[in-house]
Amino acid sequence: MTKHNDQFVGIDVGMKQLDIAIANGGEQWQEDNTSAGIENLLDKLASHSPTLVVVEASGGYETNLVSEMALVGMPVCVANPTRVRALAKAEGQLAKTDEIDARLIARYAEVVQPEPRQRQEEAEIHLTALINRCMQLVEMRTAERNRLRTAPESIKERIEKAIAWLNDDIADIEAEIQALLVDNQAWQEQASRMASVPGVGFITAVSLIAHMPELGELNRQKIAALAGLAPFNRDSGGKRGMRRIFGGRSAVRRVLYMSVLSGIRFNPVLKAFYDRLIERGKPKKVAITACMRKLLTILNAMERKQEVWHFA
Repeated sequence: MTKHNDQFVGIDVGMKQLDIAIANGGEQWQEDNTSAGIENLLDKLASHSPTLVVVEASGGYETNLVSEMALVGMPVCVANPTRVRALAKAEGQLAKTDEIDARLIARYAEVVQPEPRQRQEEAEIHLTALINRCMQLVEMRTAERNRLRTAPESIKERIEKAIAWLNDDIADIEAEIQALLVDNQAWQEQASRMASVPGVGFITAVSLIAHMPELGELNRQKIAALAGLAPFNRDSGGKRGMRRIFGGRSAVRRVLYMSVLSGIRFNPVLKAFYDRLIERGKPKKVAITACMRKLLTILNAMERKQEVWHFA
């Protein structure tokens, strides 16, 4: 519930510039999207003691800003631009500039009041950066391996060298991630619990530690919604549309997807669930998404109870 002294802040992020606005006609200003600009912004926001800061996702240009805010414990949330524009259209605001966008994001923060991210320590931010880079390199390696299959003999050696370099870099990053876990007993235990689930590997476990710190603290509906795995109804009158997932944390969905592909072969619970859905005529894509949601629910329950895998 909003109080009269609550301060909701919206930030529109560009490659070089940050546009900041405080809701209800409050102050509006700009900062450079640089380390110095972010430091100035944090100093100024600290004097306002904001109730919530909403930053619109902007293709990664918001990453440093959000990390620095999380590091100092500022209540920050990254919003999907589609949802911000939906609110703007509902209120009849069709014009679009950086300054207007900042106001709209501040209005979104005030009206919707999404859950802020948990405070992160420097080690958590470092872990997240390492995992993100590792996933990027894995995707690059997959692309190079695919190219190798059809490449002419004259360039195969070059592609093989690129793959070898990627393998070395991935191994280095995984070793650094392992070192971070060695220094953090809670992470070690959490990763060990999750990796006890058939189909869940080391990278999936540490990715969930970094990208889903709420595991074990929320109910299954909220944790699924955070990951973007909660199906939304699309009904109107007598028509019943296909349920669809929307938004959420794509990095979480990506690792869950890979785990489920393994899980529907080797995990007895996921395999039985997947087979039942297919027998009922569900498309494979729908069945896999449902298995991703079930796996996340299982992991959430395991973290809440601090238990390892014990399902039949």
